[in-house]
Amino acid sequence: MIKQFEENYAVRDKQDVLAMCALQFASQLEQKQISNSIDGKETIERIKKINNLLISYLDK
Repeated sequence: MIKQFEENYAVRDKQDVLAMCALQFASQLEQKQISNSIDGKETIERIKKINNLLISYLDK
């Protein structure tokens, strides 16, 4: 990733490149956490629906 930033952007020193890499990693981590939280909510809703179906079936 460092080489890619050095080749694609006019970078004056390694500290700039390292800061760009750190921002890239932080951004990717945040995106994954957002995706996981969205998926988690959907999963919980599906489990609740299945649970309700089982309860209604067992009550018969």
